[in-house]
Amino acid sequence: MSTRTHMPVGQEAVEGKGWIGAHRFLLVRRASQLFFLVLFLLGPWFGIWIVEGTLAGSLTLGVLPLTDPFILLQSLVAGYWPEMTALIGGLIVLMVYALIGGRVYCSWVCPINPVTDAANWVHRKLDLPKGWQPKRGTRLWILATVLLVSGLSGVIAWELVNPITMLHRGLVFGMGFVWAMIAAIFVFDVFVSRHGWCGHLCPVGAFYGLIGSKSLLRVSAANRTACDDCMDCYAVCPENQVISPALKGKPGSSPLILSPDCTNCGRCIDVCAVDVFNFTHRFDDHVVQPSDPVAAPEPRAARPI
Repeated sequence: MSTRTHMPVGQEAVEGKGWIGAHRFLLVRRASQLFFLVLFLLGPWFGIWIVEGTLAGSLTLGVLPLTDPFILLQSLVAGYWPEMTALIGGLIVLMVYALIGGRVYCSWVCPINPVTDAANWVHRKLDLPKGWQPKRGTRLWILATVLLVSGLSGVIAWELVNPITMLHRGLVFGMGFVWAMIAAIFVFDVFVSRHGWCGHLCPVGAFYGLIGSKSLLRVSAANRTACDDCMDCYAVCPENQVISPALKGKPGSSPLILSPDCTNCGRCIDVCAVDVFNFTHRFDDHVVQPSDPVAAPEPRAARPI
C-alpha cells in the first residue's frame, strides 16, 4: 500500500512531470474535440465549407463521405436503404474505429465529453458518493431498444433525442432548450450517478464499444510492478472497472486493458506519477520487471507533510 500523504488526484504527477506533462492527453483531447466541432461550424458560421453536414453524416471537401455507422444501422433497421455515398462513408468510419478503438470517439471526438468530464471533476471536488449505478449492461439494453424503436417506427429514433446532434443544431440555429439538456446531463453526472451518462446510459458509447472490441490501439499497465497504490488512475478513469485486470492481474497475466469499455482517453497515463501506463498495441503484452531500470521511478524531492 502507498505510504504517501493524502494529496489531490494527480498532484503527485504534476510535481513529477510538470502541469503540462500531467495533463498532456487531456489537453490534446480537448484540442481534438474543439477541432472537430469548429470544423463542422466553419461552414454555417463563416461560409468556409471544408465539411458539410454533422457528425451524423458529412462530406469533406466535396469528396470524402463520412457517416456515423450507428445512424446508418438505425436507418437500415427503419427500412431505408441509404445512398451509396452514405454506405461508403459508414464503412470508412467503421474501419477506422475498429482499428483504433470505437470508444476513441467518446473521448476524442464527442462534444458532450467535456461536459461529463467537468461533472466528474465537480463530483470529486465535492467528495460525493457515487450514487445510483445502473448495471453496466444498461446501455446495451438502451442500444437494443433504440434499434427496436427504429424498426417499429420507421424513423432514426436516437437522432430525435441525441445530445450530440442537438448541440450541433443548437450552435447553428440557437441553443434554446439545448442548454437545459446539457445542464441535465451535467447535474445527472454530478449528483445522481458518477460517470452515469457515458458509463451507463449512452447507446452511442455502447455501439462504438462493440465496434472497437478487437481494436489494435490499447493502454497497457506494462510497468505495473512500480504501482504505489495511489488510486489516482481509478479516480480519473471514466470506466475504472477496466483497470484492475491489467494493473492487479496475477503474474503472467496480460497488462493490456482489453475491455471494449476503455475509451483510450489517456488520463491514467497522465496522472500516474510512476509511469505505470502507456499506449501500445494489443499484441504488446510485455511487462516491465522490477530488475528493469525503467521499472524504478526517479527519486523525487521530499514533500512537506
